[in-house]
Parts: sequence; C-alpha cells; structure tokens
Amino acid sequence: QVQLVESGGGLVQPGGSLGLSCAASGSIFSINAMGWYRQAPGKQRELVATITPGGGTNYADSVKGRFTISRDNAKNTVYLQMNNLKPEDTAVYYCNANASTYSGTSYKRNDYWGQGTRVTVSS
Repeated sequence: QVQLVESGGGLVQPGGSLGLSCAASGSIFSINAMGWYRQAPGKQRELVATITPGGGTNYADSVKGRFTISRDNAKNTVYLQMNNLKPEDTAVYYCNANASTYSGTSYKRNDYWGQGTRVTVSS
C-alpha cells in the first residue's frame, strides 16, 4: 500500500500565495505521474496539474501561469506552488500518485489519493 500525506492548506486573501506538499510512503517500487486535483463545494473533482517522473507538466487552463507543480523523486514528494490566488480556487485539494508496489511475488500499479487539504481564498 501507498500512503499520501498532504500539508500546506489554509486561508489566504485574494492575490496571495500558498504552497502545498504531498509525501508518498509505503511499499513503493516506483511512482509514475503525480498530480493535484481539487473539488469545490457542489462541484466534481477536477484536475489541477500533473507531473511525470521526468518533470513533464500539464495544467488546467484556469491555473496556467499562476500555479507551479514540481516534484522531488528522491523524497517521493510533489509540490504545488499557488500564486495570485482567486476566490474560485477555493476547494479541497487532493494529491494523486500513480504508483507501483511489489508484494514479494508480483507488481501492481494503482492510483492513490491523499486525504485532502482545504484551501480557502477569501478576504
């Protein structure tokens, strides 16, 4: 199993910045793509940004130019730097990792999710 622990959410004023981090631990053989998703009240969960092991990134149009995703492969950690935050960025942010585990006899690849961290942008 793989556990994802997020940190860094909170309350920030419009135009402010916040940084999120997510550390993966457990019986990890390798981690493929990692990413951040968010879910606002009354809305479906949506992709924010993803990053490959080689550093290739993909962003939702709504956050391009304001958010930056990065990762430290040695630490199995992914980060999200959020600048120029807007009220519409208010949501619970979830970390995701597509990881392979080894049980001793076989490899398995699954998607894993963190517990979520709340980001509120309000004056």
